[in-house]
Amino acid sequence: MSVLTLRLAGPLQSWGASARFARRTTESAPTKSGVIGMLAAAAGIERGDDDKLKPLAALRFGVRIDQPGTRLRDFHTAHHGVTGKAMPLSERFYLADAVFVAALEGDATLLTQLNAALRAPVYAPFLGRRSCPPSLPVELGLHHHGGLLDALRAEPWQASAWYRKHHRGQDHIELTVLREAHPDEHNTADTLRDQPLSFAAEHRRHAWRTRVTCSVRIPSPSARHLPRHDPFDALDEVSA
Repeated sequence: MSVLTLRLAGPLQSWGASARFARRTTESAPTKSGVIGMLAAAAGIERGDDDKLKPLAALRFGVRIDQPGTRLRDFHTAHHGVTGKAMPLSERFYLADAVFVAALEGDATLLTQLNAALRAPVYAPFLGRRSCPPSLPVELGLHHHGGLLDALRAEPWQASAWYRKHHRGQDHIELTVLREAHPDEHNTADTLRDQPLSFAAEHRRHAWRTRVTCSVRIPSPSARHLPRHDPFDALDEVSA
């Protein structure tokens, strides 16, 4: 078993697990279906090819929140391509200035192929929606030792420099991780309709999957140790 890690960073991201009518929401972190869809596109797997999708969907998924970003709401207008008739106004939500590290655990050969596909994708990757391209290369690397959490602990903090400055006094940073539950954790896990079964345009299908929240502690590259300053030190010197 190996782990493939991905950096998901861009001006805008949108990871919708559900959509009702003209309201398109986003989760606070990347969804498994969204990330598997991105990998399938990079590998050139066509929509509706459920047999080739199955091995990707079977990978164990987790995501580390390096920079949570800010939720934005936008309004979209559109017109019918044939009749020119105005379509209903839609409300869409995005995450701005967010950075995540996603991890997928599974067969080493498959993950090596997916990592190569990200370096030369058949279809360009995007962060949940086609209007959300990544601002940095997606692939981070392959980890052949340890499991999913070990890989998420090993990857350096990917947050923007301006965001890291807010934590420069800390030696380590605690980052939230959302990962698939182990079988013995199902009773305490959340559920999300986010397990991809088919990306066929005429009938997309998703099953329920479990998710637990935990955290990992990693070194802060922005740690800065300021000299200790105590105003009473000067008084001690005078009294001495």
